[in-house]
Amino acid sequence: MTLLRRLFDPFSIAVIVAVLIATLLPAVGRGATVFGGLTQLAIALLFFLHGARLSRAAILAGAGHWRLHALVFACTFVLFPLLVLALKPLILPLVGETLYRGMIYLSVLPATVQSAIAFTSMARGNVPAAICSAAASSLLGIVLTPLLVMLLMDAGDGSGSGLDAVGKIVLQLLVPFLAGHAGRHWIGAWVARHQRWLKFVDQGSILLVVYTAFSDAVSGGLWQLVPLTDLLALALVCSLLLAMVLWITQLLALRLGFNTEDCITIVFAGSKKSMATGVPMAQILFAGGAVGPLILPLMIFHQIQLMVCAALAQHYAQRDETPLSAADTA
Repeated sequence: MTLLRRLFDPFSIAVIVAVLIATLLPAVGRGATVFGGLTQLAIALLFFLHGARLSRAAILAGAGHWRLHALVFACTFVLFPLLVLALKPLILPLVGETLYRGMIYLSVLPATVQSAIAFTSMARGNVPAAICSAAASSLLGIVLTPLLVMLLMDAGDGSGSGLDAVGKIVLQLLVPFLAGHAGRHWIGAWVARHQRWLKFVDQGSILLVVYTAFSDAVSGGLWQLVPLTDLLALALVCSLLLAMVLWITQLLALRLGFNTEDCITIVFAGSKKSMATGVPMAQILFAGGAVGPLILPLMIFHQIQLMVCAALAQHYAQRDETPLSAADTA
């Protein structure tokens, strides 16, 4: 039952429901304006709370493991984009230009924080290093992701210049994040005591962004542009990409001489892509109806990574204390 809950978690189901509501009852006219304003406030609140949760002690506990962090960052911001670009002759005919651009956007996003840490802990990996890598990846992504978008996607989505995009990200994401972290001395204990219900604030913010983005996209004819066959092909492509990244991260970690716990951390921290960061960031980087199709690959990849990594974490957790081998990812 625990595995089933991880495979089909309530939040993933809620995201699907938000897409369905946007399809049947999209926000238009004045409603779209209201939801757009609420979305901006929700994004700021989301990153403010992320900053308030970030523990400096947790970062310092894992910060010394620089080789591990360098490999995780390389997998997150270099390996993923290189694979998507290398697989373009395969992916583009299967899913079309719009969804391929969404795959590029997916590839340049930072890693998740919560699930990377949760799966590492579940698999008995190096949790302090996972906390440090995931948190640092989120911070780096605030700057690196828009720059990579500008480089790989030609910044041609109505978001203005690349520097403009970085400026918007800094103002709407980094400033609230830093404000939350600066206020941690006063509100950190309160945030820690109310983690359970603040989780619903986080998830509610993402659902609001998903609803707003897909309302714009549906109004622009999203489901006429993206047929069911393309969605099925996209799920296949996302599964292939995840399988390749899981295998390569494991292989690199073993070849570079990391121990079992560090290998597990590298696999889970280096193979994830963050919907919590990616969806709000897309709302800032891309114009109107362009957001919906561009985050479809992220939403599908997010669900697949949860399902696969839940099973993989269970596998790792049942291991004996012998070192991992390349066969463990097969």
